[in-house]
Amino acid sequence: MARGIWSGSISFGLVNVPVKLYPAVRRKDLRFHQFQAGTSDRVRYKRVSEATGDELSPEQIARGYELSRGRYVMVSDDDLDSFKLEATHTIDIEEFVDLQSIDPIFYDSTYYVAPSEPTGATAKAYTLLAQAMTRRSKVAIGRVVIRTKQYLAAIRPFENALALSTMLFADEVLPLSSVEDLNGVANPSDLANPGSGANPNGREQVKPNDRELSMAAQLIDSLAAEFDPGKYHDTYREQVLQMIRSRADGQAEIQLSPSSPAPSNVVDIMAALEASLAAVRDPAAARKPAGDTAAPRKPAARGQGARSQSVGIRSAVAGGPSPEEQRSSIDSLPSREELYEEAKRRGVPGRSKMTRQQLAAALGQPERKTA
Repeated sequence: MARGIWSGSISFGLVNVPVKLYPAVRRKDLRFHQFQAGTSDRVRYKRVSEATGDELSPEQIARGYELSRGRYVMVSDDDLDSFKLEATHTIDIEEFVDLQSIDPIFYDSTYYVAPSEPTGATAKAYTLLAQAMTRRSKVAIGRVVIRTKQYLAAIRPFENALALSTMLFADEVLPLSSVEDLNGVANPSDLANPGSGANPNGREQVKPNDRELSMAAQLIDSLAAEFDPGKYHDTYREQVLQMIRSRADGQAEIQLSPSSPAPSNVVDIMAALEASLAAVRDPAAARKPAGDTAAPRKPAARGQGARSQSVGIRSAVAGGPSPEEQRSSIDSLPSREELYEEAKRRGVPGRSKMTRQQLAAALGQPERKTA
């Protein structure tokens, strides 16, 4: 069972709701200890003097804030004590805002908010706040001090309860202007004049044309679905844990699923969009080779079978529109291995670095003539 990390109350107007905070997230990062290579000797970190190499105790260590390179201002515990935040136990709601007005970039950590008493007046006040916020589709914004740090906090209805998300302050989020590679990207709201133009920084600003936008929107619509977080897994962590368990059981090696290569640059965006749309609109052709109406698709062997396999792949990546199947999944494409073999046969350049969808897009273009 989760243990509470904070207790206090939510205050809005003259209403006071005693609550507790519980962790809503459990990180599952992989943690490794360090050893001297070839031995079972642990490697541990020590605080040592840069000048003498002597290990220092915590009492011998002071803090310094770097003003400029090599220039520090020393700060003692007494200096900081005068600014120490009062360990308040109240979240004073300052305003209620629309959930859509908060960009996810501001969210930090999330906690479940529970009434300090599951029954009685406390539970009633808690339910009143949750239901009123749900009815108005609002999020409460306030400040909370957890341990020794002050946070901006957003309290929102979550299923049949409340959740509190600590937030970053505005000056903690870097502006887009700090990313130089974004200087040539067109403003999404500035699409009245398709084509290329210059931005205020003097760099060429590339804008998509109407046809590209229309096809991209169709592709988005064809892949639209309700978000189900249970469908997604940390495959890297799962594979590493599988390897660790196999080693622990005495197995020298295990077979892991091949990872997708880094995507290559897409030169012809229209060809990629057209091939992607064709793939999701004609899943029947992508599931089995052309002319096969009964037996399930099997991996084709090299030689004679490879030729018939290529026919099915061409059908999968270049099929025509099918309105009743517009929302079908792109997962119906042939496997990456099959697409790669066909790309190898055709001599598609850069095939080894392409993803499954990029291979399908490349194969949807006219076949190259080879000598």
